[in-house]
Amino acid sequence: MRFIRLALIAILIVVTLTKNTLSEACAADATTPKQPATAKYSPPVAKKIPKEIITHGDKRIDNYFWLRDKTNSEVTAYLEAENAYADAIMQPLQNFKDELYREILSHLKETDSSAPVRRGEFFYYTRTEAGKNYPIHCRKHGSLSAPEEIILDQNALAQGLKFFSVGVAVPSDDNYLLAYSTDTTGYRQFTLQIKDLRTGKLLPEKFERVDDVVWATDNKTLFFVTENEITKRHDEFHRHVLGSASAERVFFEPDELFDLGVERSRDKAFIFLTSGSKLSTEVRFFPANQPDASLRVVQPREPDHKYFVTHRRGQLYIARMTKPRITESQLPPSNYQAKPTGRNSFLTIRR
Repeated sequence: MRFIRLALIAILIVVTLTKNTLSEACAADATTPKQPATAKYSPPVAKKIPKEIITHGDKRIDNYFWLRDKTNSEVTAYLEAENAYADAIMQPLQNFKDELYREILSHLKETDSSAPVRRGEFFYYTRTEAGKNYPIHCRKHGSLSAPEEIILDQNALAQGLKFFSVGVAVPSDDNYLLAYSTDTTGYRQFTLQIKDLRTGKLLPEKFERVDDVVWATDNKTLFFVTENEITKRHDEFHRHVLGSASAERVFFEPDELFDLGVERSRDKAFIFLTSGSKLSTEVRFFPANQPDASLRVVQPREPDHKYFVTHRRGQLYIARMTKPRITESQLPPSNYQAKPTGRNSFLTIRR
């Protein structure tokens, strides 16, 4: 609901400004100039602190570089002054904004539920309630008529916080554990935690700057991707066994044009690690029931060549995008040596 409100506010500001401008134009007297609505308010003016920046031999001066410092109390004070100025200017339109918001909200189904997804003996789904900002993650055991179990209430977790977002929520294969990540800053920096769904308690593990997360079939090994603190590029792939002191880095993506993403195949048999750029991909994989197995490359990356892999009944299914067409191939995932033979034939399999 919070995101819906932000979107609606953006829409109504444009609408209200347009309406206000048209109203003033129609009501203006031809001989008596109308005093602007903003005349009695003075917008805040940020001070200038020149900073010289040299990039690739080019020198420039940024007078407002100081505003990047989020820990500076002067920055906070200036932003609060801007917010106060905006609130004062928009105050005459508050009733209209509220009316417009209620009208748009009336067309939305606030109390709703997603389609259930079956995982083993449980049906997982999320639902929303009118007046609450965040979804509620639930499940039912055995059938959809069974009693509801709330496994993650985002509204409860968000209490007292100015911002809250859930990145992933992934149950283990035995449905005993839930790996989920949260961001409380708005900077898309997610913290990974594991909840024991049998007791409702959190395990001691906690990892920062986590993106994608998958479980191995042993229900105790987690794989996840993390981002670089400076570049925010998703460049490291880690393995963690519950109860161990730390996570082991399994793979690092050195190319700054590529980011990592990890996922399980739809049949849950394999884990795929994809290095992807805007124009190219490279996929590595290993069996989900062999968490210590080495990563194997499906096909080395090539310029302007993207491909995507999944698995079913002993075959890897590969959809690839090259100019000017999309084609599909399939190959057995084990006991093979793959030799690239060009994009038209993709791979030759040697058994």
